[in-house]
Amino acid sequence: MAQHVGSKWKKTSALRADGKLKPLIPRTVKFDRASLRKMLDEYGMVYVKPMVGTHGKGVMRVWIGGGRYRYQLGTRAREFDSFDSLYNAVKKATNGRKYLVQMGIGLLKYRGRRFDLRVMAQLSPQRKWEATGIIGRVAAPGKIVTNYHGGGKLVAADRLLSEYLSPKAIRVKLRLFDRLGIRAGRAMRARFPNVCEVGLDIGLDRSFKPWIIEVNTSPDPYIFRKLPDPSIFRKIRRYEMACGRK
Repeated sequence: MAQHVGSKWKKTSALRADGKLKPLIPRTVKFDRASLRKMLDEYGMVYVKPMVGTHGKGVMRVWIGGGRYRYQLGTRAREFDSFDSLYNAVKKATNGRKYLVQMGIGLLKYRGRRFDLRVMAQLSPQRKWEATGIIGRVAAPGKIVTNYHGGGKLVAADRLLSEYLSPKAIRVKLRLFDRLGIRAGRAMRARFPNVCEVGLDIGLDRSFKPWIIEVNTSPDPYIFRKLPDPSIFRKIRRYEMACGRK
């Protein structure tokens, strides 16, 4: 049976054990007053996200702008005169749950909306890791999360990248993302022996450096039905069923 790992902290720790993946993981710390202040002072913008959660629910963007402290949850943004006022509001929004603070990445945009890429990597029936699909996720207007279940739009990865890169450069990037997905799968399975598929969320900054935003051990296969090639989804489902996922 496929293993689900819920804790983002545990998953981040597993990926950081791989020396090639570690430099691509944004700095992530456990949320408290001191860590939020330190990360904000250092990076100017951070994401505050639930330690356990799906579909981008509860993710907040927190930043300093124009001498004021600001945060956004969903489409609602608020601003504060002091760090203490900001912290109290963010703390209240966590609703007593455990949260993480992650260094903010200025993601590339598609038609004015942030996007990232979901790479699916799976253990094949021959017990070998393969990258089986990649799709772009574009945030809904006014939202900070790209998740499809939060109103985001699914777009082919090459179409998103074609706004910035040549066809040849896009092919190079896509091969790199495939390799990162496979490495992430191996790293997760090394720590959690029954993991047999991962959905790796990769964001690109303005220098086109890839950043690993998150890894999911129960990724939604059905988003890949949005791709024009139906064989991609069929293969993903075949591998999932071979792994014991219904």
